[in-house]
Amino acid sequence: MPLPALNTFAGNPLDRAGDRRNDPDWLAGQAADPQALALVLWEGRPLLEAAGEPRLVWLPMAHARAVVPDRELFLGLWKGAPVFAVEVEGSIDPTAGPLRGVGEFHEMRAAAALLSGADAAMAGAAKSLFDWRRRHGFCAACGTMSEDACGGWKRVCPACSTEHFPRVDPVTIMLAVYRGGDEPRCLLGRQASWPEGRMSALAGFLEPGETIEEGCAREVEEEAGLTVTAVRYHSSQPWPFPSQLMIGLVCEVDSGDARPDQTELEAVAWLTRAEAAEVLAGTHATIKAPPPVAIARTLLQAWVEGFEV
Repeated sequence: MPLPALNTFAGNPLDRAGDRRNDPDWLAGQAADPQALALVLWEGRPLLEAAGEPRLVWLPMAHARAVVPDRELFLGLWKGAPVFAVEVEGSIDPTAGPLRGVGEFHEMRAAAALLSGADAAMAGAAKSLFDWRRRHGFCAACGTMSEDACGGWKRVCPACSTEHFPRVDPVTIMLAVYRGGDEPRCLLGRQASWPEGRMSALAGFLEPGETIEEGCAREVEEEAGLTVTAVRYHSSQPWPFPSQLMIGLVCEVDSGDARPDQTELEAVAWLTRAEAAEVLAGTHATIKAPPPVAIARTLLQAWVEGFEV
């Protein structure tokens, strides 16, 4: 039985075949399989069908290779059939040329809000891998241009044989809760660059030598001046912008005296469960909820429904 997928970009249905994709002959055979299909990205945007229910466009592998030669990666096996991804680069929309009439490209966040969970997860994984390949073309050990291996899941330096693997950057994202006063309240923060009224959970990258709990406590203290006394894990989310793993937490703090640091956050707000429910329903007078694709919304919903530290 598959694990439940609580967040957008989670729940990838593919068998990644990690034990077989190291074999170049096996990969070549998968690409030559008549059942092989490929999803298409253009500059990180997935190709969706233009009519009907929103879903990814899947091209036969031969068609995909004709459109994008030598820029593919192996995503895995879907019910035994091989699944790949290709990415078109450049400023010209391919639907104005070789992919005319096939579908439309959508920015990944917008696409994720439309697609099924499985489609969003596969497209997100492909975006993360292509972003990594684009940003890490040279060996970090000696500077030589590295080469693709393992269907795009590894790069190998031809000069010093150093192997490089896709990076995943862990991020703690936490809903801080204070139990003092008449009733519990949760804390939301706002960055100046966000749309008017938007608020969300606090978040920050983990640092070397730091546990998840320590990273949570440090970020809450830095951004809001509060001391964390307890932490509980809720769920996680692959976030392909470009390759983060959001670690969703609810934490308890020892004070209701939150002070935004004016660097990461320009404002904070404490909400009761009733007020948080209004935010989620879109009926709050001033605060807009995190978007549906964000794990911050999942955490807020979970707390409203009774999730506790």
